[in-house]
Amino acid sequence: MEQWLKWAMEIQALAQAGLAYTNNNYDKERYERLREISAEIIENKSKLNLEKVKDLFCNEEGYQTPKIDTRAAIFKNDKILLVHENNGTWSLPGGWCDVLESVKSNTIKEVKEETGLDVKVEKIIAIQDRNKHNIPIYAYGVCKIFSQCTILGGEFIKNIETIETKFFGIEELPKNLAVEKVNKEQIEMCFDAFKTENWKTKFD
Repeated sequence: MEQWLKWAMEIQALAQAGLAYTNNNYDKERYERLREISAEIIENKSKLNLEKVKDLFCNEEGYQTPKIDTRAAIFKNDKILLVHENNGTWSLPGGWCDVLESVKSNTIKEVKEETGLDVKVEKIIAIQDRNKHNIPIYAYGVCKIFSQCTILGGEFIKNIETIETKFFGIEELPKNLAVEKVNKEQIEMCFDAFKTENWKTKFD
């Protein structure tokens, strides 16, 4: 990760924590300005406009912690299930972990919403720091949790996120992966976990 982005992220996190805990109006103004500076740094170094940066980077309250993204690895006949998203890219089914959901329940929910399938979560494959594995770098932390799942039933249901699902062999992976969500190396890791009986969870 670029040093300037590390600095911008740290300034943003400190400013957000300050806004959460201070009762001093003068300090609030200072923390708001620090937050603006962090957004201006990212706007200056990236292709995003300032309003977009603020929307992604400066809209949360409270002590800043990483977001959780759950991804499901579902296999059938030694092939892995990918979802064809409405923007034309392919990904493992999954998404942000919602309030009131656990990692397990969110994985099951996201699979149902995007594929129509009912699944059972079998094991955790990996827990990754997104910014160490995926591009582009995000201005906030994301903890990606990959789980291996078994199909219990169901079938594809048309929805607002995905247009189809398909199983791919390791040599058949589509080129237009949604790399901001999952890349080839992460899918290959899921294949390794599937083929390894006593897989040990990988984590950053």
